[in-house]
Amino acid sequence: MSRLSKKEPSLCTAEPLKDGDVCRKLAVFKQMLASCFGPRGRLKQIHNNVGGQVQTTSTCAVLLKGVPMSHPILKLLAASVSNHVSRFSDCGLFAAILSCSLIEHAQRLGVEASVVMRIYKHVLGVCVDYLSHEECGCKVCIDFSSSHTLLSLARSVITSKPACMVTSQEALHISSLVVQAFLQMIPCETGGSVRLGKVVLVSIEGHGARESAMFPGLMVDMPETLASADLERLDQGQIKMVLFSVSLSGDLSETGEGTVEVGFRVHPETAILYQLLRVGEKMVSDRVDLFACQKVVHPVLKQYLKEHHVVVIDRLGISLMEPLTQMTGAQPIATIWSPVPAHCYGQLSGLRVQSFGSKQMLNLVPAQDSAVCSLVLCHRNETMLSELKVVCQSAEHILRLTLRNPFALLGGGCMETHLAAYIRSKVVCHPLQQCCVGNVAAWSELGCSRSEYLLTVESFCHSLEVVARSLEHDGGQSLTDLSCGHRWVAPDTASADSQWKDLVSTCGCGWLGRREGVKWAVLGSQYPSFTPMLTEDGVSHNLVLDSFPAKLNALQVAVETANLIVDLQYIVQDVN
Repeated sequence: MSRLSKKEPSLCTAEPLKDGDVCRKLAVFKQMLASCFGPRGRLKQIHNNVGGQVQTTSTCAVLLKGVPMSHPILKLLAASVSNHVSRFSDCGLFAAILSCSLIEHAQRLGVEASVVMRIYKHVLGVCVDYLSHEECGCKVCIDFSSSHTLLSLARSVITSKPACMVTSQEALHISSLVVQAFLQMIPCETGGSVRLGKVVLVSIEGHGARESAMFPGLMVDMPETLASADLERLDQGQIKMVLFSVSLSGDLSETGEGTVEVGFRVHPETAILYQLLRVGEKMVSDRVDLFACQKVVHPVLKQYLKEHHVVVIDRLGISLMEPLTQMTGAQPIATIWSPVPAHCYGQLSGLRVQSFGSKQMLNLVPAQDSAVCSLVLCHRNETMLSELKVVCQSAEHILRLTLRNPFALLGGGCMETHLAAYIRSKVVCHPLQQCCVGNVAAWSELGCSRSEYLLTVESFCHSLEVVARSLEHDGGQSLTDLSCGHRWVAPDTASADSQWKDLVSTCGCGWLGRREGVKWAVLGSQYPSFTPMLTEDGVSHNLVLDSFPAKLNALQVAVETANLIVDLQYIVQDVN
């Protein structure tokens, strides 16, 4: 009998953000994520003290999943950011760093939490309105008549994760493959409801990233029973195929719940095997060329089909069932006890063997224009390949988002500095004219004093600049120009009285080049407010871009999560 212990009362903590230990944990959390931010971010190695897989990454989703959080506030923050990443695949680090910075500034202001929350929400509305406006100075339109913007968007995602360990040429090659795969999954037909295709990622370890390739159709492991004669025979016309989603291993695992009654001297395994062979006979009589199964196929059935020149592919897995159905038109068969209807068969145009070093894979070629393709990713070791796969999934998802919202935001910290300059120009330069609701000043409408309003708005702008400055990890000086409000980086050897224009070449996003007559300021310092100008066409096609819907949602998540945590008065924890 186990020992009984008295149940302990729940632990109640009042005003948790005034606890120095909580603030230190929040600062460490922010520092951990900020040090991973951007293409020059530092890598993190995740492992536990009881063994298991060791992960090397700088990706937000992997970090938050692999690092356990000890405090409820950190768990809340991590859950909020993880939910954003699961929906948009990008800008998780931006959301987390901005949210932590907003919380830290809220604690230092000496302003009531309710007032800070109202002002943060008000400034968020100003940001969303500006970013959604056609005249936004840090937003570019996606031009689908050219691949330049799509390529820049994909390359920005891939190069932002240093754990991928790819060179500039490898990054360009993989980015072009991701864009090709994205364009391949868009169906050719128009009218009615359009169903996007599927990009299936296949990873192969031990080869250089330049060997990665994109193939129409699906790539599957090479069947052991496939002979060269089968490929020659099937290369002459349409391939008729059948697809089973039920296990054909000969066991009783697919009979469902309930009781199975077995008669005297009846062997269930023998009866099932007999039925499997009847299914095989049906496939042969219907002239099926390819027999595919999600799960395991019994060896006797495999041998029978091989003798009748039917190619067998089993253990496909559930992830390939949907794209295979979409590509071939085959309907998955979920039972062996009923005849297979004629409309359940599918079509392929061919089978191709693709070699990657010593590894061979079978390419299932669609019978007609299909929106299903396979992206084969190669890299030199498991760690790099795992990170590259996660990043390519994010890039493909971000390109999908452009179909609904064809815009991108300037990256490299330029959006953050430009937005901070815009906010200051609206609420600091001309507060009485620009920040009014009707004929009432904004601070009166928000129930605060003018000084509280300006102080909190400045902390919001400074938090945006903190995110931009987090991109620099090598000691360089982050600058901003006082005309367009972009971010620039000067080398760490520059002195305070240096001529900044002689030390910079292009801004962080690559849109602006060095110009004469531009005034500069160190990012994060006090400098005069100005209205950022709209910029002309960029000087380079190699822009650094961020997904517009992903970053806009990340901005909203960061502010709303910060407001939620700032508003916390009590934390009740069960300690039993």
